[in-house]
Amino acid sequence: MSVSALSPTRLPGSLSGLLQAAALLGLLLLLFKAAQLYLHRQWLLKALQQFPCPPFHWLLGHSREFQNGHELQVILKWVEKFPSACPRWLWGSRAHLLIYDPDYMKVILGRSDPKAQGSYRMLAPWIGYGLLLLNGQTWFQHRRMLTPAFHYDILKPYVGLMADSVRVMLDKWEQLVSQDASLEVFQHVSLMTLDTIMKCAFSHQGSVQLDRNSHSYIQAVGDLNNLFFSRVRNVFHQSDFLYRLSPEGRLSHRACQLAHEHTDRVIKQRKAQLQQEGELEKVSRKRRLDFLDVLLFAKMENGSSLSDQDLRAEVDTFMFEGHDTTASGISWIFYALAMHPEHQHRCREEIQGLLGDGASITWEHLDQMPYTTMCIKEAMRLYPPVPGVGRELSSPITFPDGRSLPKGVIVTLSIYALHHNPKVWPNPEVFDPSRFAPGSARHSHAFLPFSGGSRNCIGKQFAMNELKVAVALTLLRFELLPDPKRVPDQKPRLVLKSSSGIHLRLRKLR
Repeated sequence: MSVSALSPTRLPGSLSGLLQAAALLGLLLLLFKAAQLYLHRQWLLKALQQFPCPPFHWLLGHSREFQNGHELQVILKWVEKFPSACPRWLWGSRAHLLIYDPDYMKVILGRSDPKAQGSYRMLAPWIGYGLLLLNGQTWFQHRRMLTPAFHYDILKPYVGLMADSVRVMLDKWEQLVSQDASLEVFQHVSLMTLDTIMKCAFSHQGSVQLDRNSHSYIQAVGDLNNLFFSRVRNVFHQSDFLYRLSPEGRLSHRACQLAHEHTDRVIKQRKAQLQQEGELEKVSRKRRLDFLDVLLFAKMENGSSLSDQDLRAEVDTFMFEGHDTTASGISWIFYALAMHPEHQHRCREEIQGLLGDGASITWEHLDQMPYTTMCIKEAMRLYPPVPGVGRELSSPITFPDGRSLPKGVIVTLSIYALHHNPKVWPNPEVFDPSRFAPGSARHSHAFLPFSGGSRNCIGKQFAMNELKVAVALTLLRFELLPDPKRVPDQKPRLVLKSSSGIHLRLRKLR
């Protein structure tokens, strides 16, 4: 190369040319992306044309309707106006079909469509690709592997561990409660359900309710819940690269680290415990295995079958689902009973007749409290722990009313809207436990607190047992009263929460 080619007089021109080329390339990429978004929007408009919805802005979608924060109330208005389903536009090229009809639910849940990866993938940095996010054959293999951990022979002795955790919480309440003040119960219930899942599924010794490290995990889960909900609805946060650069992305990363530190510690402690006690062989010969033992044994038997990454993903998934959804269910049940003292009183009489002072509660007792179970189910109808789940259609679908959707459309099964649909549940806002009286008739897919189909909640029996134990022992110790100054504000996150907490007044029973 000649010296003249590198001379200072030639460099500015070369640099200018490179900048012009880069600008042109950037413009072309921008135009390509704009064209891609426009074509996808046109495809969505055509795909959803059979389903009317409220007017929406060409760029902002329906976002302005939800600016006041009362998302659930807006959706319930749509339920009354638009039969069975209604499109919701998040922005110009992003929409999903809200479904709240039991016949529609039955069709979708009877298929094997994957989770909607556009939004669910945003959970992967937190819970990894475990049972919640996996699809296809890998999901089936993991589900089959974990099913033995929820056999009733395994669940039976858990009732005593659940009762121990509930009593620790109630003892704390006796020290905290005063005549006039109210207590925010969700945080306490969250620690109790985390304590339960740690003892039952992860063989933890002691009580995490008394461990400050557990409080940081609970806080991290709460932050990740809110951050996920916010990110899904923010057009600028769809890119992983841009999200990592944002303040929310950095907060999410820190919260993930805290959550992972907790689960890594659980795995490490259980491995050490098994090795120290020389139980590896004994565990491998057990016919029924605890949740974490199932995972560890699958890895130990065949190291390639379950990687460290897969192991942590399943632990992260069940640690979250096993405590946060159950905490939501119990807290809202307490609130519903506080708001309806006549039903609370009847539940208490039933439980007192069955358990006396509650010194002992067993597996056999759980099927002998029919009215309390009716109230639990009616509370979960009004306040479903998981407000909705998403699917991405892997093939075209036609619903019973003749309307259809092509492959690729995202559908959101709004369990909250289904449970409040007046065409399915007359007077849906009324707390009426008789809806669940033995022998009462209803559509097979009208009540879905644990979803349905092949991907229903693997831990639903575990959760129902814990709900019954918590309600029974609490009603034997306390009368639950609402705090009229602090009414919960329902917010749909991964689980149903209240932005202002769930405050109750507790009156100690003699």
